[in-house]
Amino acid sequence: MHDVEVIESADAAAAALDPVRARLLGELTVPASAAGLAAQVGIARQKVNYHLKALEAHGLVELAEERRHGGITERVLQASAASYVVSPAVVSASAADPDANADHLSGGYLVALAGRLVREVGALARRAGATGTRLPTLTIDTRIGFRSAADRAAFADDLTDSVLDLAARYHHDDGRPHRLVVAAHPVPEEKSEERS
Repeated sequence: MHDVEVIESADAAAAALDPVRARLLGELTVPASAAGLAAQVGIARQKVNYHLKALEAHGLVELAEERRHGGITERVLQASAASYVVSPAVVSASAADPDANADHLSGGYLVALAGRLVREVGALARRAGATGTRLPTLTIDTRIGFRSAADRAAFADDLTDSVLDLAARYHHDDGRPHRLVVAAHPVPEEKSEERS
């Protein structure tokens, strides 16, 4: 089971987003049979089987084992990933194109970059998984509190200078190209849960 899988097909996305199928995917982080799932979710086994076949057809669930009970074979399935992300390319081929947005300081540009990141890394991860190789990545994720817009602007200038200096120092025209994305955005305020 993968940690995260990027869904690249509109049909697979529709299958994963169906409420019943999404619930079955959530339950299948632990391998289970149709009969076991039916008891867990309170849906008839035949209906669970119908949904499992659709999920399996799109590669969202896979066979974990087969158990034999007399003349009956019980199929035990599990989700192909612990969680799923739908690629923006499923919605539109241009959905993950940051070049379509000239304002590099806009939220739209950042979302397009994130979409391209999901699409590209999803394809690379799938290829690495198919060949049994490891995908070389680097991720830095941190929080920083700026006291003012001036502090944020000064930080952006210093960060830009540092990244450009490092890129110039380590870039080789004959090297394997890597994409470096550095982004910052305000952390959304979490809504307090309403009490009844």
